[in-house]
Amino acid sequence: MTCEDTQGTPARLTWEVQLYEPASHVWMCKGYGRTTTTADPAAIARAALAGYLTLYPPRGTDTYRAFARHDDGPIATVTTDQLDDGAPAPGPDVLEALPLYLRDALDAAGTA
Repeated sequence: MTCEDTQGTPARLTWEVQLYEPASHVWMCKGYGRTTTTADPAAIARAALAGYLTLYPPRGTDTYRAFARHDDGPIATVTTDQLDDGAPAPGPDVLEALPLYLRDALDAAGTA
């Protein structure tokens, strides 16, 4: 982001869903995307993680996280512990920023 960027101006955003591999102590990428949006990075990370976990339910030992950030912006990280069943549904700007397979997963789960 540049100094000209203001609230409400679309900016490039990168998001990623990761799985922790305890044997090698590495976070492995399981989903990745880029978009231009006005949506909050934390909301994008939360929706991407929720959609991914709806499609691919984790085993009991799996540890997932998602992060999102605007170019040169702070990273917003969300873990599975931070996903709340009572959280409001993602807004249209968040859903528009996600790929279709995650939007469909959120819709099927009733969270979109």
